[in-house]
Amino acid sequence: MDSAQEQQAAERPIINIEGEKVALGPIRRDQVALFYRWANDFNVLRTLHIPRPSTFEENMAFFEGDVENEKRRTEVHFTVYERTTLIPIGRVDLAEISHRDRRAEFGIEIGEASYRGRGFGTEATRLMLDYAFTGLGLHNVGLYTWEYNLAAQAAYKKAGFREVGRRRQAKFMGGKFWDIVYMDCLATEFVSPVLSKIMIPDEIRP
Repeated sequence: MDSAQEQQAAERPIINIEGEKVALGPIRRDQVALFYRWANDFNVLRTLHIPRPSTFEENMAFFEGDVENEKRRTEVHFTVYERTTLIPIGRVDLAEISHRDRRAEFGIEIGEASYRGRGFGTEATRLMLDYAFTGLGLHNVGLYTWEYNLAAQAAYKKAGFREVGRRRQAKFMGGKFWDIVYMDCLATEFVSPVLSKIMIPDEIRP
């Protein structure tokens, strides 16, 4: 392997799960500057929380917290890559993981604007459900979103989530009150697209 190939291999991100459009790999410290840019995009933040500026130091602290929570097995974080180019386009995570109750909370952010509304978020969501159910053995994955976030609700439903309830008029946006929409997905309602082909026991050979 020559120096150019060695450099290319070193720069290539580690990929854990690969779909048709996206691939998921571990979050990296050298991506914090990218997370910092996404965290200051108000077009992204309007569907997550009240938009406000955040510093690089704050985002580095969030990264360190994510790493510690992964060590405690209470959270899992992946960077979302466009599969063919391996350009990082977002993040996806499971939080509040309870291995006793076999449940977790789901979150996603497609930070790169040009990749929104094109099915990348839907597949990233489906791959994360696959990891939750097939990889971790969880049974229930839940989330909440805002009533006005129609694109997210459509993507979640395509990935396998269904609406299970609402907290009425509990979110203020654009001069009016909106419901908080709660959704979840059960392992028994989900068909593994990728990991069921990988996470299988060895067969006894004659």
